[in-house]
Amino acid sequence: MFDTVLVANRGEIAVRVIRTLRAMGVRSVAVFSDADADARHVREADTAVRIGPAPAAESYLSVERLLDAAARSGAQAVHPGYGFLAENAAFARACADAGMVFIGPSADAIALMGDKIRAKETVKAAGVPVVPGSSGSGLSDGQLADAAREIGTPVLLKPSAGGGGKGMRLVRDARKLAEEIAAARREARASFGDDTLLVERWIDRPRHIEIQVLADGHGNVVHLGERECSLQRRHQKIIEEAPSVLLDEETRAAMGEAAVQAARSCGYRGAGTVEFIVPGGDPSSYYFMEMNTRLQVEHPVTELITGLDLVEWQLRVAAGERLAFGQEDVRLTGHAIEARICAEDPARGFLPSGGTVLRLHEPQGDGIRTDSGLSEGTEVGSLYDPMLSKVIAYGPDRETAIRKLRSALAGTVTLGVQTNAGFLRRLLAHPAVVAGELDTGLVERVVDELVLVDVPEEVYEAAAAARLAALRPRGEGWIDPFSVPSGWRLGGLAKPAGFHLRVQDPVEYVPRGTHTVTDDQVSVTLDGVRHTFRLAALPDGSWLGRDGDAWHVRDHDPVTASLTGAAHSGADSLTAPMPGTVTVVKVAVGDEVAAGQSLLVVEAMKMEHVISAPHAGTVTELDVTPGTTVAMDQVLAVIAPAEASVEEER
Repeated sequence: MFDTVLVANRGEIAVRVIRTLRAMGVRSVAVFSDADADARHVREADTAVRIGPAPAAESYLSVERLLDAAARSGAQAVHPGYGFLAENAAFARACADAGMVFIGPSADAIALMGDKIRAKETVKAAGVPVVPGSSGSGLSDGQLADAAREIGTPVLLKPSAGGGGKGMRLVRDARKLAEEIAAARREARASFGDDTLLVERWIDRPRHIEIQVLADGHGNVVHLGERECSLQRRHQKIIEEAPSVLLDEETRAAMGEAAVQAARSCGYRGAGTVEFIVPGGDPSSYYFMEMNTRLQVEHPVTELITGLDLVEWQLRVAAGERLAFGQEDVRLTGHAIEARICAEDPARGFLPSGGTVLRLHEPQGDGIRTDSGLSEGTEVGSLYDPMLSKVIAYGPDRETAIRKLRSALAGTVTLGVQTNAGFLRRLLAHPAVVAGELDTGLVERVVDELVLVDVPEEVYEAAAAARLAALRPRGEGWIDPFSVPSGWRLGGLAKPAGFHLRVQDPVEYVPRGTHTVTDDQVSVTLDGVRHTFRLAALPDGSWLGRDGDAWHVRDHDPVTASLTGAAHSGADSLTAPMPGTVTVVKVAVGDEVAAGQSLLVVEAMKMEHVISAPHAGTVTELDVTPGTTVAMDQVLAVIAPAEASVEEER
């Protein structure tokens, strides 16, 4: 076994790998960019090495700097985690050339399975069923469009070089093929440095089921059952569980054997996942989609139902050990389900969010596990993936596991950064999810039912209570009644003072209930009902959390707001919908634009957001250039409406 292992990653997966290294008595080495100098994975490792500035290209994606860190720290092996260079064949090869063990499959296996086109051809030759689609690599836009028309819409455009839903486009209207192909290529190039695409038949209401495989370097390959990953949004998994309620033992065995054959077809070694698309009405008709040549985000659910530590077995296999069990020894016991906590705001269309973690509570114990890279004070920026943590529940059956996970999500607190925890909690209570009637489009169909649009009155009441507590003089003795915003006057109590607050739209709120406020909690009673929130008070407002949801309630100054609005009188300003970086600017001051015309692109956490003109008009102000870093709601440009432009000319 290795003495020292470098973890070439960050966040929750780095923390999770370090946990197993510590349990095995192996010294861990973390790496960090300048943005992560005080990150949790850095503090938990035995040692840590700085590898460069914040941009991933200059730190976590720099093969040279990672290998230098490994050499300087005395590491004998490198664990890539997932994301970044985990499925990069050149990195695996560079590790070997530098005399270090890459904890994963061979570079050849990564290259083969990382190319979705070659992967499909390889597993098809091994007898594994594949989704009908284009054949051959390097297809032009026209050839892709022709293949799509031949298959018949709807079709799915997919980058050949990547995964995680990046660059994928579902096309139902053949007239939009050219536009969608261009967008898919741009996103694939940005995410993977390779814009090669393939096109596949889209199966309506499919289920996404994957098989975990484990292979050693001595020819032994086993599968560890399946994971149901059908609950997705924008092709990104958000809830995963094991086992799937769809499969019977016969289908499970058949899919498992197909996964084993896929692994054998590329000479696989280590932990990997074979993903299948499965028609919900006919689970026996499953199709190979791709193979992920790394540890999966959702690996904890497999660990909980098998009792195996997959990171431990990655290490043992990489160190040359044989698997200590065969297929007949694998037992699936109980049920496990995982929710991915991401920095995104459901109320704003799930746009990426950011900020400083002010209050943090992550549940553990009694069938609950949280894998996280967070701590209070963590800065969540726009440079890296939005996933912050994972909450996993285990029970003897599916109903118990879901109930435990909903309870755990209710107790998950991440104030200072908007997350999807409350949304996921409501999703788990949806009748279709409870019944196990899943498909990859379910979340998109029911999303509007699960997003909290209106702000409950008790949120404003709690925010007002927090402001009252902050304004109330501290200390013992007499309190000047004029210093407390209670409405007190010499002639008696007048109408209580109202607070100008803002979550979405500004409101003037007059508190009317009773309150109890501590440093980290506020309870209010309205109409006989008591509501309790976790609290993070700020000089200009507060963060409030309950049942996984959070609200950032800001103080609102109507005078300042009116003056700011007047600055753009007769014009409409376009603001950044999320903190991020402007990557594309298509207009200049003075340009005339049409309603709906694409003007700018803002990218954050690997997501592109196109900023379009709200109406026809003229660009009168442009405050950004490509590469500009912007904050949420920052003004990017101002478009004077066409009518206003005409009036000015007159």
